[in-house]
Amino acid sequence: MGAGMHRDTHHKALQINLEPTIYGTLAEIGAGQEVARWFWRVGGASGTVAKTMSAYDMTVSDAIYGKVGRYVSRDRMVGMLDHEFALLQERLDATRGPSTRFFVFADTVAARSFTRANECHGWLGLRFQASPGAAPSDILLHVNLMDPTNVQQQEALGMFGVNLIHAAFYHPYPPEELLARLLDGLSSARIEFDVLELAGPAFAGVDGATIMLELVRGGCAEAVLFGRDGRTPPPSEVLHQHPLVLVPGVFLRVEPVFAELITAAQARLARELGDEARPPLPLFVLTPGRPSDPAPATADLQARIAALRGLGFDVLVARHPQVYRIAGYATRYTEAPIRLALSVLTAAQLFEEHRYGDLGGQLLEAIAKLFAYRVRAYVWPMPGAVFRSLAAGSAVATWVAAPSDATVITAADLRLPHPLVHLYEYLMDTGFLTPL
Repeated sequence: MGAGMHRDTHHKALQINLEPTIYGTLAEIGAGQEVARWFWRVGGASGTVAKTMSAYDMTVSDAIYGKVGRYVSRDRMVGMLDHEFALLQERLDATRGPSTRFFVFADTVAARSFTRANECHGWLGLRFQASPGAAPSDILLHVNLMDPTNVQQQEALGMFGVNLIHAAFYHPYPPEELLARLLDGLSSARIEFDVLELAGPAFAGVDGATIMLELVRGGCAEAVLFGRDGRTPPPSEVLHQHPLVLVPGVFLRVEPVFAELITAAQARLARELGDEARPPLPLFVLTPGRPSDPAPATADLQARIAALRGLGFDVLVARHPQVYRIAGYATRYTEAPIRLALSVLTAAQLFEEHRYGDLGGQLLEAIAKLFAYRVRAYVWPMPGAVFRSLAAGSAVATWVAAPSDATVITAADLRLPHPLVHLYEYLMDTGFLTPL
């Protein structure tokens, strides 16, 4: 399999090298010169590579590209694109401009360190001309490197970079085709990307929100973030070392009361942490429905996101519906306490064993994964009529000890069948599940 993957990358790099109209610069900071290496490795790179560039030293990097707050950042990557593309045009436009599609590939990456545990991620960008003399277009990405070793991460980054350059020149449109090509020979288990920005004439009419949703729906990312301020930053930048309050749901209807509930959960965690702690960060987590449900239209998802952001909160859009996966994702980026705020119906559904066929340990494994040492769940009550309507036809509908006409269903009203009742009572008694 590995040899096949490399042959495919070899073919793409060679095809680019043999195309006389493609010519540009590769500037890479961190994780080696892995993208440039592919073009030298396959032969014929003098027809493609005007220059390769590396500026690992921060002082040198600042002198070339300007000062930035963080070196692995969108600002640094865009500065690299700006500087190198301007140089290409200044030096070569008169001699090669009429027959050349210029490009600059840039990345700034923090790969696995040999001396410390670190977040392995980076920003990649490509500025390119779709035709000679055309105004340039941009592809900007944030990637997470998932391989366990530095060498494997370098290898994945090299393949991904070649895929990006090849896709831009040979498969730029429609965007879904571009996305499909980026992980050729790879998978999201090795490298995932949770931000993708497309700009310029090659992508005229492309909607940025649609592309971000496609990252999740296409399996490129575990989650993407839609900020209440309209931005779509990498989730890692927002979640980093924050205490978190996460409210997962499908959110077919967005009610004003949701803002009250998430604010109450945020205040509860703030009291637990005390005045000296960092304030908890609240987010709604929009999850897909059941696998048997039809996939919602993009416009429908965008409307739900807009309604949740309209309440004044960030929205994390998750790839998977399982609550334990959401908790596991959040623990990537923070060592602070995490609280899931669940409706009493969602809390009951945690104990439906049929939901965990993908786990060898099934329900018990899911509960163990969910309640890591810093993860707990708050359970809020629901109107009885709403609970009964949403639970109708499922086993959960029979797990309620309250009268059939009860106006409110709380966590205390749940009576799970034997032997699940013992597990539920244990989680309640130990505070893993706490009524809100």
